[in-house]
This record gives sequence, structure tokens and C-alpha cells, in this order.
Amino acid sequence: MSYSTAAQRLFFPLLIVVLCAGILPAQERRRDRSKVHDPSTIVKCGSEYWFFSTGWGVTSWRSKDLVNWERGSQALAKPPSWTSQAIPGNRGYFWAPDIIHLDGRYLLYYSVSTWGKNTSAIGLASSPTLDPNDPRFGWTDQGIAIQSSPSNNFNAIDPAVYLDPNGRLWLSFGSFWSGIKLVELNPSTGKRLNPDSPIHSLAYHSEIEAPCIIAHGGYYYLFVNWGLCCRRTNSTYEIRVGRSKSVTGPYLDREGKDLAKEGGNLFLYTEDRFIGPGHAAVLQDGNVTWLSYHFYDAERAGSSRLAIRHLQWDKDGWPVAGAYLTPPDTQS
Repeated sequence: MSYSTAAQRLFFPLLIVVLCAGILPAQERRRDRSKVHDPSTIVKCGSEYWFFSTGWGVTSWRSKDLVNWERGSQALAKPPSWTSQAIPGNRGYFWAPDIIHLDGRYLLYYSVSTWGKNTSAIGLASSPTLDPNDPRFGWTDQGIAIQSSPSNNFNAIDPAVYLDPNGRLWLSFGSFWSGIKLVELNPSTGKRLNPDSPIHSLAYHSEIEAPCIIAHGGYYYLFVNWGLCCRRTNSTYEIRVGRSKSVTGPYLDREGKDLAKEGGNLFLYTEDRFIGPGHAAVLQDGNVTWLSYHFYDAERAGSSRLAIRHLQWDKDGWPVAGAYLTPPDTQS
């Protein structure tokens, strides 16, 4: 969930808590009317899968099979005090989280902002486990990973954390303004490597946000969103992609156009009832690669829902969205 200026975006009620992937059992669906928006990367803890999404205190969901999900607890039921101090007007409704399991702990990144401003911060919390029945469970506030202000030409929201094959940790982020950025993190702290470590520019478009980086076949792939989210069936989100031999870019599309100069091949777009796909993330689960994202369901009044599909590759090494994990009509 990411925003440009108030004039560019229509305000919508913040209290749109939404139904997960449509994969809840019938009795659970009757009790819970919330939706999933801006799903994080799916991670495993023991035998369970987890993901996090936009909501009060950051919403969590858990599943044993990627099909049947139930709501977990809020990661930050009590917002860290710094969030309202650093971002006046924020009341603990946090956007577009991402998560990684690294060195025996889970690092949860989340966006702290207010509508249409780049007075923003990406917060960090950590826990040794996601299982609330484990005595070690508990989220610890780690403060700010990176922030932005009107003096910056970027917006520090929509974090996507990535550990590269060389063991270096990176955070891509950004929404509108000057586009998608990348900064290196310290794997020990989960925060910016150094106060003055470079911020790399990866991609630009007049309406761009929600990055995700993965590696495959000797390339790094950058997924981004173009368009507007959060307008139900009027949403114009679409996912674009480019690739690079270096994690810091340049990322080029099939025609060789730089994503930093508005390049990017169309990867997912509105089709039939599946409006405005966005916020891609990838899970490598054994020998299977899963692609997750949200879309607005035209058959359910533009309700925002989670989709999980196989991620495949064409003969030229470009990603292709494959079959759904479960048929969309069986999803809620």
C-alpha cells in the first residue's frame, strides 16, 4: 500500500481489513470479513507458513499447507513510541510489510507513513520465532531501518528485504517521487550498513512502487508495480519486470530499456475478474517456486485478495506466472 500525493490518490477508508486468499474454511469466513492487502513474502516457521500484510499493528496469517489460512496475532499490537513521534499523524496502521528469516531470527520490516507524504520510515521488529506457543516468541522493536523527509527525493515505504547469493543483505523500497531505491543492510542489525552507505536508484515511472528482487540463472530480477492501487475495480496496478547481472543494476527489460528510464516488461496485468495485481513476492519451497501477490476481485465488489501461483521461466530466462495453487473460484 503506497501513495503519491493526496491530489493523485483518492482517500479510502483505512479500516479495510480483508479476507485472506479466499482460502479460509466456511465457518472462519463467516466470522472474519477482513481482506489481504500488500502481502509480504511468505516464510516458514517449523511446519507452518506465515505472511504479513497491511493493517493495524501489521496483520499476520498462518497456514500448514498454503491453502487453509487463519489469522495470527498483530506483530505490533502496541505501536512503538517512535512511530508517532517520527511520523506525526500515524496511529499504528502500518503498510506493506516484508519479512525474512536470518541467523535464527525473523526480521519484519514495515512502512510508517501518512497519506500522500514522504515523511516516512521503514521500521524493523525481530522475533526468534513466529509461533506464539513457543516461549521464545515475542516481537522486539529495533527502531528505524531507513527514513525519508520532504528534503529527500524518495519515499521510504514498501520495503522488500533480500539476501543475495553472496550473503549480503539488501532493502529495496520506494513509492512515486524519484522511484525505487536500494540500500545495503548490516546482516547483524538488519539496519542500514552505514549512515552514509549509498542509496542506489533502480527504477522509475510516474506511478511506481512495491519492488521485489530475486535471483535466477545468473541474473537478478526486479519486479515493480506501475499504476494506482487501493481503488477496488478502478485500480490500475500492473507488475513490470527487468533483470540485471548486478543487484544494484542497471535493470533492463527484454528490449534493453533501463527500468530507471521507465523500462520494464509487462508481467501481470488486469485480466477478467483479476483487477490490478500487485505487490509480488516469491517463496522457494523445496523444488517449487511460488509467486504471491494481491488482486482486486471484480466478482466480489473489488475485494482485495491473495493469489498464490507457480513461478516458471521461459526459454529466454524470463519469469512467467503459472498455474494457481488452488483454482480462484474455490477462494473466498
